[in-house]
Parts: sequence; structure tokens; C-alpha cells
Amino acid sequence: MKGNVIVGQSGGPTAAINSSLAGVYRTAKDRGANKVYGMLFGIQGLLQERYIDLSEYITNDLDTELLKRTPAAFLGSCRYKLPEIHENKDVYEKIFSILEKLDIEAFIYIGGNDSMDTIKKLSDYAIVTGYRTRFIGCPKTIDNDLALTDHTPGYGSAAKYIGTSVKEIIRDSFCLEYGKGLVSIVEIMGRNAGWLTGAAALAKGEDCLGPDLIYLPELPFDIEAFSEKVKDLLAKKPSVVVAVSEGIRLADGRYVCELGQSVDFVDAFGHKQLSGTANYLASYIAGEFGCKTRAIELSTLQRSASHCASRVDILEAYQVGGAAVKAADEGDSGKMVVLQRLSDDPYQCGTEVKDVHKIANDEKVVPREWVTEDGSYVTDDFVSYVRPLIQGDVSPVMVDGIPRHLYRKN
Repeated sequence: MKGNVIVGQSGGPTAAINSSLAGVYRTAKDRGANKVYGMLFGIQGLLQERYIDLSEYITNDLDTELLKRTPAAFLGSCRYKLPEIHENKDVYEKIFSILEKLDIEAFIYIGGNDSMDTIKKLSDYAIVTGYRTRFIGCPKTIDNDLALTDHTPGYGSAAKYIGTSVKEIIRDSFCLEYGKGLVSIVEIMGRNAGWLTGAAALAKGEDCLGPDLIYLPELPFDIEAFSEKVKDLLAKKPSVVVAVSEGIRLADGRYVCELGQSVDFVDAFGHKQLSGTANYLASYIAGEFGCKTRAIELSTLQRSASHCASRVDILEAYQVGGAAVKAADEGDSGKMVVLQRLSDDPYQCGTEVKDVHKIANDEKVVPREWVTEDGSYVTDDFVSYVRPLIQGDVSPVMVDGIPRHLYRKN
């Protein structure tokens, strides 16, 4: 590489997003990049000319390893929607003037659907105006909903945490017998795609029956049918554990969480903030049957639990970061790195690049055939798909009994 590289992180963080950042940095330096800049708080921060020279923070191999084991977005993130070019050309002129000033050859953006929209718009502007900077998307999202890629870095670690946590909740729920039964409802992230919620089935094994019910947002949620299933289960066992997606909806399109409270906050991309699904259902079941209920919201722990990260996930995140730099160095632009599964046994996965226009603003959902006919569980095919992604562990670097992270002051 003859010029410099700039990299940013966008959207919700993960336990693996910084491993991709490490992959970008190391590969860019190995390929001869003079400087590797990190934009602070994504494209929004870049518009304010907020960026750092990553060589000031990653000075040796230990820093690289710490970064790979550090959760959340080291560079900071944003949820900023670039306007359409015809709506505000000034925004693009400002971005590209900054890139020219920094002599940027490759622009790498680590993120999900909305981040790929940014790559699409910037690469289109570069083509129209003749700018030489190349734009490559590096996939990241615990939601696993990016099109054209077998899976996304960040998902495997989140799935591992969910499977582990649900198993521990099940074990805990069997400690005591309550006279009228106990129903625990675990709320898991996932607006329109149930990849994360389905991972609750990983709790099932020789030593655990797994959750009793799993509900994904891909299918309409029937509260009465749900209530009947819980009633039947309570008649057979003292404890019931249910995994639900935060985004489950009724047949009329209303989110279940909206039944208990209004959802007022909407981000720049029009996404409602979803929370309260488990609380509503727990209150509903308690009112119906007079039993004890628990509402358990895993919330941000799903994406920040680096102590429970998947080794496969961390390695693949590093791999796609390096592949993004390689693609830009070899002349690609307007592309996203994708993971292609080569085999399940043994598990093997490689990288390719695909046109970001076929990825941005699309959403990959769980196939209907991977959900049981009555919509209350996932099939063995789903579990076979996700299980290879959670394999192996990444030991934190422990100091005084607590994991050490690579830290940047804001």
C-alpha cells in the first residue's frame, strides 16, 4: 500500500469487533501502509475531524492481543445515517476533503446493515467524482442478519453467552420448588431476526433439557397459544424457562413490548428501542396463573461478555479485518467481506468479497424450516448451523483477578 488507511466502527458493539480492528491494523501495516488512522465515533466523528493514529495505542504484540480480547468498540461507535447524495452534497465534500488531507487509500468500516449503507453511499460518491479512496465493509453484528455471508463476526460469541446463560438460568430455576410453579422468561436481543434467540437451544445437552419454549420474531406471536403451552408445562413440572426475542410481534404488527409500555425512542435509521417484552409476559403469566415469574433481560451482556467469547468468533473477526484491507489493496471498492462456510465437519470457513449494494439495507432472517411447525422452538438444523461458531475459548489477560482491556481515553 502506498497511502494511508482509516478504519471506523459503527452500530452496536460486540465481543469481537475489536479483533477485526486488530486485523485491519496489523494487515495494513504488513502491507506497507504508512499510517492507520482510527476515526473516533464512526463517520459522525470523522465529520468533526476526530481521529487517532492507531500506532500510538498498538505498540506491540501484547497490545494486539489485549485489543482482540477487549469488548465494545475501542474507537467508539455511532448510529449516524448519511443523507442521500442529492439531499446534502456538502456532507460528502467535507468527508472526502478530510480523506484527501489524510492521504487515505483505503476506508474500512466495521459494522452491520446500517454501516454497509454508509459504505455503499461513499463508494458511489467516489465513483461519480473520481476520488481514488477505496471503500470496504467489514461485517459485524451479533444479530447475524447481514445478507450474503454465512454468519457475522460477533454472533458466535453472543450465541455462546446466550446458550451458557440460559443453561445457568435453567439450573438455578430447579433449585427450589414453588407451590404454584416458577416461570422464567428470558428476553434476548433481535428486532426482526431470531438468530440470537434461537441460540438459547444450545443450552440443551446430556445434562440439561434446554429451555421449554423459544419464540423468534420471524413468526407472529399468539399470546393465548403461549399461555396454553405454559399452563400445560406447569401441570407437568415445577419450573418453566422461556426464551423470547425482544422483537416478537402480534399478528397485527404490534411489538409485544408495546403492550406494556409506549416505545418512544427512535434512532436515526427509524429503529424503535425495544425493551420490556419479558416484563410484560411475566406479568401476564402471573396474572393468569398466580404463579411466581421472573423476567430476565440479558441486554448488553449479550454483546459485551468477552470473558465468554468464542475462539472461532475472535479468529474469524481478525480474519475479516485483514481480508478487508487486502481487498482494498487489490483494488476493490464498494464491497463487503463475507464468510463462506466450506464444511461443517471439520468446520472450515473462508472469506470472499461481495457487492455491498446487494447487502446494505437487506436483512437475513432465520429460515422458516429451521423453526418448528408451531413456532415455539428451533430445529436441529438451526443448532447444527450455530454450534461450530461457539467452539473454543479465548482466555482473558487477567490482572488482580479481573480481565485487562486495551483502553483509550475519550
